[in-house]
Amino acid sequence: MRKPLRKAVLPVAGLGTRFLPATKATAKEMLPVVDKPLIQYAIEEARAAGIEQFCMVTGRGKTALVEHFDVAYELEATLRERDKTDALAALKGTQTEPGSIVTVRQQVPLGLGHAIWCARAFIGDDPFAILLPDDLVLSDTPCLRQLADAYMETGGNVVAVTEVPREHTNRYGILATGKDDGRLVEVKGLVEKPAPKDAPSNLSIIGRYVLMPEVIGHLAKMERGAGNEVQLTDGMAKLIGHQPFHGLRYEGRRFDCGDKIGYLEAQIAFALKRPELADAVRAFLKTYS
Repeated sequence: MRKPLRKAVLPVAGLGTRFLPATKATAKEMLPVVDKPLIQYAIEEARAAGIEQFCMVTGRGKTALVEHFDVAYELEATLRERDKTDALAALKGTQTEPGSIVTVRQQVPLGLGHAIWCARAFIGDDPFAILLPDDLVLSDTPCLRQLADAYMETGGNVVAVTEVPREHTNRYGILATGKDDGRLVEVKGLVEKPAPKDAPSNLSIIGRYVLMPEVIGHLAKMERGAGNEVQLTDGMAKLIGHQPFHGLRYEGRRFDCGDKIGYLEAQIAFALKRPELADAVRAFLKTYS
């Protein structure tokens, strides 16, 4: 019987240099899309997949990420006094169960694989999800919910994948594929940021994973890969052939909010999904066409 998926790791120690000066004193994961920060979208998506425990892998200057999910007694009391029921309702997404969020520090930036290894005590012997808040997915069924369902179907490791232009394979972790039914694809190999001529496919991993705890043992070896960093892709590749490993072509549209254009596009796309905003957004967009 498969263990239920109840834990998620959120690597949030990055400096956000592509968004300076906005991120000089603000964590990039606190940048809002419409009216919610990226970290809240990630936590809400994880909850929708049944996740109950969260580990943020943080760095210096990231305390706001945890404080965002704390109880703001003074703010809530003021809103009640002023009968601001809509504003109070907006805070519900920031409420978490006591003890459900823990943090660990990644003191040195040695790569995504190193960040996940830092959460090893939290992961223990359980399957776990990874969400990269920079990747925001607009979908009818939350992306991690789709992965969780696929995990219950296949067991083992499941990663969200999407097709990218072949000339962009050197930006992503790329799959070498086996059986493919159009939704689930068997993963035969993984290559981190291959040159287009060397890429085994154009199927790229995005920032959503369901992994088995055995990956930690491989990451613990601290083997350096692309960029002289400890790459999560390299650790995952060691699991292939020993455990089931699949890529899921998820339903939805992914926005790279670590990129300025992707972040701006996400603002528009998510605003257009809001009934109270959509008409006004369409109207002002026409003035720029």
